[in-house]
Amino acid sequence: MLIPTSGLQMRSLIKANGELEISLVDAPTPTPGPLEVVVRVEATPLNPSDIGLLFGAADIQTRVLSGTSTHPLVTMKIPERAMKSMQGRLDQSLPVGNEGAGTVIAAGTSPAAQALLGKTVAMIGGGMYAQYRCLEAANCIALAPDATAADGASSFVNPLTALGMVETMRREGHKALVHTAAASNLGQMLNRICQKDHIELVNIVRQPEQAALLRSMGARYVCDTSLSTFMEDLTQALMDTGASIAFDATGGGQLAGQILTCMETALNRTATVYSRYGSTTHKQVYIYGGLDVRPTEITRNFGFAWGIGGWLLFPFLNRIGQDDAQKLRDRVSAELKTTFASHYSNRITLAQALQPDVIAAYTQRATGSKYLITPHQA
Repeated sequence: MLIPTSGLQMRSLIKANGELEISLVDAPTPTPGPLEVVVRVEATPLNPSDIGLLFGAADIQTRVLSGTSTHPLVTMKIPERAMKSMQGRLDQSLPVGNEGAGTVIAAGTSPAAQALLGKTVAMIGGGMYAQYRCLEAANCIALAPDATAADGASSFVNPLTALGMVETMRREGHKALVHTAAASNLGQMLNRICQKDHIELVNIVRQPEQAALLRSMGARYVCDTSLSTFMEDLTQALMDTGASIAFDATGGGQLAGQILTCMETALNRTATVYSRYGSTTHKQVYIYGGLDVRPTEITRNFGFAWGIGGWLLFPFLNRIGQDDAQKLRDRVSAELKTTFASHYSNRITLAQALQPDVIAAYTQRATGSKYLITPHQA
């Protein structure tokens, strides 16, 4: 197969003057090393983590489009108060896109690389918002013959995050868990995992429509923050399930503290001995997202056996080691079209991803609205 000498690649640059610049550039296609493959990227999702890198702390409302139809350029302003948090990436043109899938069109000399030649693979490693990606064969998973690139595009971040939450729960000695923003693509996956593995899951959503969606998928415990009964509903669900660990995608506001409060209340309702230091059961909330950009507010009314911390997928995979991480990947491959199926509301090209109206749509991160970039789509 003739290998193109170059292809489009999306880049994100924050300048020292407070301007964000997102562009499509012509990037040369590398020659693969012995352990590497070149993949024709055919599908790559817009995950929240990708959106975070793509736009940084920029004010989306200031977006201005220029350039050409094939090589658009979007600029935005970053508020002065937010520039301090962007210091680590100033004047660096960064590739974007954590994961994707496509066809291997060139391979290095190693047996592992040659074994993937011509196959459709899922891959991870950054820089996926491009038409061609060169990376190590070890970062690719060959898909089943009946699986498309779209089937495999989201094989890593959401599936492994959901499995990682369940694995963290088990390793830390909890028996059930809580998840916020639970109607998301990730939340739906987590529901399917918990149903399959017979694990009790308490889902927290913010709208009645989201609650109805999850219940239609078999979710048993769904608590809606928009209801006046939310705190009591959550407390009852925690009593019923015994959940003492939560994964919070919102990050800001009062929700993490409310979860800890309800956990403590649920435990105290069944306690037989009073303790002025609160329950002895450790209650844990892990923040893994930032959908709410406000500060995290905690009212300490849940004793002393509690913790709040951050949780990220890749540090977790490093902690559990290569063998256990591979077991999780093997499960994703085996259940790609069932437990770990992803659904997309919109498919867009690289150039369309930089159109102002499209940016406005996918940065809302609305439930049921997941975008897939198809770099070779006409």
